[in-house]
Amino acid sequence: MPRKSDLPFGSEFSPSQIDLPTVLELAKQYEGDWKAFEETVRKRYFEKGYENTNAYNRGKLANNCKLGMYAYGIIDRETFSLTDFGEKLYALRNDPNALYTELAKHILLNLHGMALVECVLDIQQSGERVTLTKLREWLEDRGIHFPSGGKHPSIMRLWLEMAGIFSKSPKWRVNEKRIREIIGMEVEDVYGLSLLSPQQRAFLKALANSAAATKGENASEVSYKSNEIKKIAETVYGVKFNEKSLPKQVLYPLRDAGYITLERGTKEKGRGAKPFLVTPTTKMQAEVIVPLLEQIEAQAQADLRPLLRKPLADILKEIDAEDKHRRGLALEALAFKLMRLIDMTYIGTRVRGNVTGGAEVDLIFESTRLVFSRWQVQCKNTKRVRLDDIAKEVGLIHFLKSNVIVIITTGSIGREARRYTNHTLRDTNLAIVFIEGEDIERILESPEYIIEVFNRQAEQTMKLRDLELEK
Repeated sequence: MPRKSDLPFGSEFSPSQIDLPTVLELAKQYEGDWKAFEETVRKRYFEKGYENTNAYNRGKLANNCKLGMYAYGIIDRETFSLTDFGEKLYALRNDPNALYTELAKHILLNLHGMALVECVLDIQQSGERVTLTKLREWLEDRGIHFPSGGKHPSIMRLWLEMAGIFSKSPKWRVNEKRIREIIGMEVEDVYGLSLLSPQQRAFLKALANSAAATKGENASEVSYKSNEIKKIAETVYGVKFNEKSLPKQVLYPLRDAGYITLERGTKEKGRGAKPFLVTPTTKMQAEVIVPLLEQIEAQAQADLRPLLRKPLADILKEIDAEDKHRRGLALEALAFKLMRLIDMTYIGTRVRGNVTGGAEVDLIFESTRLVFSRWQVQCKNTKRVRLDDIAKEVGLIHFLKSNVIVIITTGSIGREARRYTNHTLRDTNLAIVFIEGEDIERILESPEYIIEVFNRQAEQTMKLRDLELEK
């Protein structure tokens, strides 16, 4: 069964093909009668200029327009009546600026539109050109899917262009000022939300929802006890907090980011310190924060995002950083970039738990070219990769059902590790690929060298498994 698209279907529901105010009026006029709606849309928009298209296919084009309105949340699929959002657009149909602003806000917050904008900015910042193929790859890396050959991002861009978020020429240029006007947040602040930890995001959502329920969506006057918000976040979002480190790991970072203010509790005799009183700031609007945080939930590991924005050369510099954590992140980001060079599909980062028997795998990729294969990637920022490092990865293939192990190291592969690898390659159908420090430097100079690395090791494996066939 084909995977459902995360971006809304929009074929023939496009400002280049239909007039939104008119289509809204038709939807209102023919509420409950989708056949009459389709017939009228066909006559109005898919007759002139479509003389070489037969009647059946012109009807399909009108049907696609209707399906696009379903996907964008304008019409209810069951009743064929305007949704609450559709009614809001209908009320604004005579005010184009307000109409397209409202639609753009809906796209940004509820239809992964902000993820699309950030993805465009990330591609541009990496020095690459924005294309539908490139967008599909980068959105997939974030966990956002649309079908191959689909025009979903292009049609979304056209609607956002109507609100001034994208320019007409060059067509993928982002107007960040206009985004701020529409959602009330800077693009960098939205990007900052993706860097929050799961605990910080859950706490912020629980606080935003509590504020919206008690004082309205822009509440910034009521204070809440931090332990009560923590309890809501644990219950609703299933995250666990360390009570003692809550201020350091959650409250202080959210305060420093400008989403909350804190008032320290006073100590009561025999009861210890009171919980902090947490007050949301005007920056924390529930109608904006909650949907944006929900968009982020399905995306790649937050702490890799800043590095994934950078070119390979800049990532390689981070590998030499003094901080061990930064070095580790940089190596994971480098591995991510290298696997994307050979067009692998990203599946997960730092996979751990029952599926791996408690061990951790840095990255998992898959490919469906010719045959299905699953690749597990391990990063080692050490001078030598040891036999034990390889043996651990080989042991995990039974949990992950992997076909290929890729070891990426800034150093080299030890002698015993190579001997063990050769033995494994002879006796199994597993493929093991090493990308060593020298290879990384060559790939940095010439990215296509990665193909030579894989071909070289494929030839070595073939020699190890040479068959003596009877003649």
